[in-house]
Amino acid sequence: QVFTFNTVEIKVQPSAKVKNGAPMSIVCHADISKSTDFQLKHNITIFKDGKLVFTTVSDKGDARYEIPMAKSSDTGDYECTVEAGRKTKSSNSLHVWVTGMTKPILTAEKREVLEGEVVKLRCELPEEAPPLHFFFQKIKVNSTPKEKYVFEPYRNFSVVEFSVEEGDNILQFDCFGRRNVKLGFESSEHSNKTLVTVREPFIKPTLSAKPSSNITEGDRIQFECSTVVARMRDIEIILQRNKTILNSVRDEKFLKYSTVATLEDSGEYLCKVEQGRASKTTKLNVVVSELFPKPTLVASMNKMDENKELTLSCSIRGFQNANFSIFRKNSNREVLLKNSRNLTIRVNVNDTGSYICKAEVKGIVKESKPVRINVYAPVSKPTLSVVSGLPEVVLGKPLKLICRSVMGTPPITFTFYRGNEVKKIVINDTYATFLDGNITQNDKRGYKCDARNNHSSGVKTSNILNVTVIVPIRSASLGVFPYGEVEDGSETLFLCTVREGSWPIHFRLFRKTDHDIPLFETSDVHADRVTWRKEAMSRQDTGTYYCMASNQANVDVKSHPITINVILASWQKGVIAAFVLIPIAGAVTLTLWWFFCKKKKGNECPALATNLTSEKLTRQHNDGDYYSG
Repeated sequence: QVFTFNTVEIKVQPSAKVKNGAPMSIVCHADISKSTDFQLKHNITIFKDGKLVFTTVSDKGDARYEIPMAKSSDTGDYECTVEAGRKTKSSNSLHVWVTGMTKPILTAEKREVLEGEVVKLRCELPEEAPPLHFFFQKIKVNSTPKEKYVFEPYRNFSVVEFSVEEGDNILQFDCFGRRNVKLGFESSEHSNKTLVTVREPFIKPTLSAKPSSNITEGDRIQFECSTVVARMRDIEIILQRNKTILNSVRDEKFLKYSTVATLEDSGEYLCKVEQGRASKTTKLNVVVSELFPKPTLVASMNKMDENKELTLSCSIRGFQNANFSIFRKNSNREVLLKNSRNLTIRVNVNDTGSYICKAEVKGIVKESKPVRINVYAPVSKPTLSVVSGLPEVVLGKPLKLICRSVMGTPPITFTFYRGNEVKKIVINDTYATFLDGNITQNDKRGYKCDARNNHSSGVKTSNILNVTVIVPIRSASLGVFPYGEVEDGSETLFLCTVREGSWPIHFRLFRKTDHDIPLFETSDVHADRVTWRKEAMSRQDTGTYYCMASNQANVDVKSHPITINVILASWQKGVIAAFVLIPIAGAVTLTLWWFFCKKKKGNECPALATNLTSEKLTRQHNDGDYYSG
């Protein structure tokens, strides 16, 4: 019994696009070839979006999945699988689209509500499968509908709340649903409209001002705010001016507020009644006319020398009958100087500050703009110095000067000069600094500074400061005489020189060892060179020598090294030569004598070689280590 699957097909009847509510059939067909006509059981399974929706066992290669009323949730990709005799084959995927959605059902928890309460709504798509999108609308006459959106991934209904606001009367609500289809959306029709009636928990409040909303400064004004409520519990009345709360009452339906009017009391007043979420407001605009203008304070001078007289005068344009007071404003309080419109004082530096005057009429007090008075003490003669201390600077480095005036009211203007040229102007309290980075070696111009402030005494000038320019040591060199080789015991002259550098100069001479120790050192040398004599050189003085030079620039400059070799003196060489050459000369003389003797007398001459080699050295007593021969 041999068989094979040719094809497995899936199709939809009447078509792959079905209207919502219409019948629909999913048909799976297997085309099988057999070697003989034998019975074969088929396990047929139908899947939608990968999930099993239908299965059957059949002797035939066909199966039908009936859906009497198609719903939008039946939309999806269908596929069937046929298993027979340990062989399995699947069909291609087929997309089925059920168009249209069921009409949603909208219900309201209450059909009658109070202002400030909420309306709870439930929208359901009973025959649809999540995920679903729900849209709710609150519809009010002559107003744009308010909409809320909710996404429900796991259920086919949604619940929302709409707040009932002031002015809401008869409200209508509806909803509709939406679902994803392939790469787009499909929407349902709108639900039934649900009607909700709104009742007022209290009426809009009334706000009044007595005697009038147009009054004058100094008059008393009284505000009254009231309402009519259905129930008193949790009722609150609040009075505000320009968003500032002036007064409030709770569990009462009447509010009063009274005050003496000032210009600052002009503005918009608002009475607000609140209960739960409900809120109603009433506005009233109040204008307070000016009783008298703000006073003006005038000073005889704003900038003045100490010990001068200052006169302050306070006045109101077109108004005379007022009580005046003059104050000086400190950092955190006001100091009363005099209850009068005029004040004359002899000032000192401590009187610097801001002054005001106040005028009072019918209990209304107004304050003038502050007047600033600056009292100046004269500056003292400034002192100019170098910040580092000594009046000197190393060539190539900047010079920092400080100009200080011990006395004088700030701000003080400091001016720095090099010669008669202005280099910098600084405004500060008691001192100022100046950095001169353009120092030259031969610049002989001195520095000075002057100081001045707003005192009438004018400018004070410091003494001239002359600054010494220190030239750093440059290019030290070492010379020695004699050069290279020096006889043992002889005198040697060392000469250390510098090419450039300010005096005095500190010289040091070293011989290189494990720890270089100066052989010679001298300071306060007012020359560019120094010499040192070593009277008697010895063999131990052989080595490498160098010198170092420095001055007030505190930079050590090292010369190139010189190597000195101490050799034997001439007389030492002569002594050595005498001991070596005299025996040699005697041997030569003896040899010559024997040669001439041999030539004249023949064999009568004694044998020189035998005598020389066989003769023993004889010790001469009492002559130390002397040997003859």
